[in-house]
Amino acid sequence: MKKATHKRTYKDSVFADFFGADKSAKANFISLYNALHGTQLPLDCELRHIRLEQILYMNFYNDVSFLVDNKVIVLAEHQSTVNLNMPFRFLEYVVRLYEQIQNPRDKYLRRLVKIPTPEFYVFYNGEEDFPEYKTLKLSDAFMTAGSQPNLELIVEVVNINQDKAHTILEQCKPLAQYSLFVDTVRKHLKLDREKGFEKAVQECINNDILKEYLERKSREVMNMLLAEYDYATDIAVQREESEAIGLEKGARQKALETARILKQMGDSNQKIIQVTGLSEAEIEKL
Repeated sequence: MKKATHKRTYKDSVFADFFGADKSAKANFISLYNALHGTQLPLDCELRHIRLEQILYMNFYNDVSFLVDNKVIVLAEHQSTVNLNMPFRFLEYVVRLYEQIQNPRDKYLRRLVKIPTPEFYVFYNGEEDFPEYKTLKLSDAFMTAGSQPNLELIVEVVNINQDKAHTILEQCKPLAQYSLFVDTVRKHLKLDREKGFEKAVQECINNDILKEYLERKSREVMNMLLAEYDYATDIAVQREESEAIGLEKGARQKALETARILKQMGDSNQKIIQVTGLSEAEIEKL
């Protein structure tokens, strides 16, 4: 009888695999944690990988979450435009993480229950110009601003592109190597859409960039790169569609406002139709 095998229904990005799932992920993550905090946590420190499978987009992971040193560390990677709504997205995300790691009865206790301190980071390696470092705040999205918001969530965005030469690349070799890998993939993909991933992986191996990692799982890495490409393409299409819908709604609202003014001025429905492109039924409702 054939032995049943576990079927993975999700796809990791290379970032999520390298820092969160691979056998070298613990060492890679600790190196990054130490670089971010100026600490020297040992490789044998207690580390718990946290993963939320129920809130995936396209069954795709491009984030990493760990419980370590009394903190919940959430890392995400952006190879396209930085999403300024990341604080709100992380807010939804971290609530689900706390539900997973805390006893649900704790919140009903009279005594104060301590919870791990959350920290949020986005590593940007896209091609659009972006500062070396930027802080995003949830309160920036609030409709009314106050000097002391009652709710806040802060996301640190670090540009890890090679040309920015952020100091964290000097302090964390795995991240520096990963940045070089992304740069190489981007270069080859522009030259050869069909075999760009394969050529990039081979060049990195030849140049000792993530060599051990890529030699172990080059085929899996190429599959992950394909999944990332599909994910990025889908996000870009949805963003364009959303922007188009927004423009369409704006144009319609402007037409309605124009029609309302013309109607108040006593113009005929026929003239208003010619000017605004609205239907007579829409004008009658004004």
